[in-house]
Amino acid sequence: MSTLNIRIDPARRDVQTVAVGGRLDTHTYLQLDEALAPLLEDPAILSLVLDLHGLEYISSAGVRSIFRARKALATRAGRVLVVNPQPQIQKVFDLVKAVPLQEIFSSTAEADAYLDAMQRKVLEGDEDA
Repeated sequence: MSTLNIRIDPARRDVQTVAVGGRLDTHTYLQLDEALAPLLEDPAILSLVLDLHGLEYISSAGVRSIFRARKALATRAGRVLVVNPQPQIQKVFDLVKAVPLQEIFSSTAEADAYLDAMQRKVLEGDEDA
């Protein structure tokens, strides 16, 4: 039986971090969709950081869940950032090109630096960030 662990951290300003572990597949993707639904509907959330450090496996159903989250946030100029993917998960993303390479980071600190830089650009008037 597939198990999926989801931890939703407290939001920081307009950034919401969600840690996902275990297996994200046809048996578990609905759990992720249901956990993300209220976050994706919250207009205050502009960036969703998916920490995949504990994710051991992802199927096409899991990739679709991440794609749906990206699409939902894109409607309000938000984005989904993927951090800490295991090598096998990174390989899936590379194969399906589901997540742009500039939105995959080797650590949460790297993603935070990216988010800080993007927010700084907006504050400085460069809205094309």
